[in-house]
Amino acid sequence: MADPNDPRAHNSHGMQALAAGRAAEAAAAFARAAALDPGEPVLRINLAAAHRQAGNPAAEQEALEAALALDARHFLAHLRLGELLEGQGLLSKAAPHWSAVVQLAAGMSDRPPLVADALQRGQRFMEHHNAAFAAAVEQELGSDLASPDARRIRAAIDVMLGRRRVFQNECHGVHYPFLPADEFFERRHFPWFDELEARTPAIREEALALLANGNDAIRPYVRQPKGTPQNKWSPLDDNLAWGACFLWEYGTRNDPVCDACPQTAAALDRVPTSHVPGKAPSVFFSILQPGAHIPPHTGVTNTRAIIHLPLVVPDGCTFRVGGETRPWREGEAFAFDDTIEHEAWNPTDKVRIVLIFDVWNPHLTAAEQDQLARLFAVADRGLVAPRA
Repeated sequence: MADPNDPRAHNSHGMQALAAGRAAEAAAAFARAAALDPGEPVLRINLAAAHRQAGNPAAEQEALEAALALDARHFLAHLRLGELLEGQGLLSKAAPHWSAVVQLAAGMSDRPPLVADALQRGQRFMEHHNAAFAAAVEQELGSDLASPDARRIRAAIDVMLGRRRVFQNECHGVHYPFLPADEFFERRHFPWFDELEARTPAIREEALALLANGNDAIRPYVRQPKGTPQNKWSPLDDNLAWGACFLWEYGTRNDPVCDACPQTAAALDRVPTSHVPGKAPSVFFSILQPGAHIPPHTGVTNTRAIIHLPLVVPDGCTFRVGGETRPWREGEAFAFDDTIEHEAWNPTDKVRIVLIFDVWNPHLTAAEQDQLARLFAVADRGLVAPRA
């Protein structure tokens, strides 16, 4: 050996011994190299290979964990640990390492054969492991998961299994701190839904009459200022593919439309909408034409809840809020937080119509609602410099 203090020389010696099948000699050489260069994870990987050849899984695992302590994203260390733990039947302990293999490999644009093979093996392992875990959870919790009150535990399980992600509020206006960032609000917060839903046939009839008469109050929902650069809304800009007919808009009643829809107006009078001059409520028939898609977007403020009352829904129309996608069902109202990313599809050959309006976020107290209305009023007034 040229230099007894050169870790490269010890590593070279170890590689030669490993190739010749002299595992103990290789392990000693790699251990010496790692002692001389304690910050190099590759030397720990090589040491693990020698322990693997010697049939010493405990020492192999220790060396691989030492490599990851130096570099938590070391692909080969995760791969070898995943293989080792899986071979020992420790599937839950192997899963994080196979998951890391999949994530790291998926991020590589150019995958050599070893990486491509590891990616496929990791995907198979995670698929089988997640299926087994899901089956065990189903056996343990059983019918509990079917309860309407089990939304959060179902979501937690889906996150654990990598089947969904959790979305956060993205407010383009006022963000009210500490409100729950829930995608769909629980129905129990809206005891007036039953009464509203009972009026669905009458509301639907009035909406269809507006369409049949070609009412000029129906306009494109998206109307961008001239000169706006191309963006995700451009295909819907000034386009009746997504049309709207407003009964209320930013706190102002549209008397002609309300007069043409007296049953709908009467139903709205029974709803506890938020009244903030110049801001709320907004109430409109949302008309999505065949083949239209509303792209992912977020709303203005989490101080409100958006209500959908589906009126005309062809089979196949769907609506996503955050990580949950559900179909609309005619006559079944729901509420959601529109500051969580959401989008909508009408892939059918028929029109889809939903009555949409906003109310206060149900987690706000009456006092907070009043304070927010006054806060918005001050913001709208603007500030005037005092006279000298």
